Amino acid sequence: MKLPITDQFLWDIFNAISKTEDVLRFIIHPPRTFREIRWASDDPIYQKYRKILRPQKFAQLVYYAKKNNFIKIENLKGNSALVLTKNGFDKAIRSRFKLEDTNKKKRKDDKWIMLIFDVPEKYKKSRELLRKILYSLGYKMFQQSVWVTPYDVSEKTEILLQTYSLDASVKIFLIEAIK
Repeated sequence: MKLPITDQFLWDIFNAISKTEDVLRFIIHPPRTFREIRWASDDPIYQKYRKILRPQKFAQLVYYAKKNNFIKIENLKGNSALVLTKNGFDKAIRSRFKLEDTNKKKRKDDKWIMLIFDVPEKYKKSRELLRKILYSLGYKMFQQSVWVTPYDVSEKTEILLQTYSLDASVKIFLIEAIK
């Protein structure tokens, strides 16, 4: 499955960030304002997309990402710099799970995974993001906070829960059948 150019663009930005920033600290303790993650216009990612896309298409891509609050453009020591916002970060994470979505295989033992969560109201955005990613992993909503899947995605689910520090709010069960 090929990612849309916007998702790929945000994912490349995320990869650049993860090489230089403590991403887990950002996820676990997000700041009250946007996390400003910058790079100058001579960055290889910037140059890659400048070469792939015609100048007009590149401008449209940046405009779209900016309009949807995925990035901000700031002046940094006389150079333009892209700043990945919290929304952009979340979109990049969702696109990662969407890209891995093509490898869904049913469990060999015909059991289902049931995930029950109770994320506190003060972490509402994390709860909503959790639901979106669970859906992209192949989970089906049984109730608002109860999701089930016949697919073998337990490893990806564990990664998701650890990444967003939701281990304490989530319980995972292996069930025989749903009646």
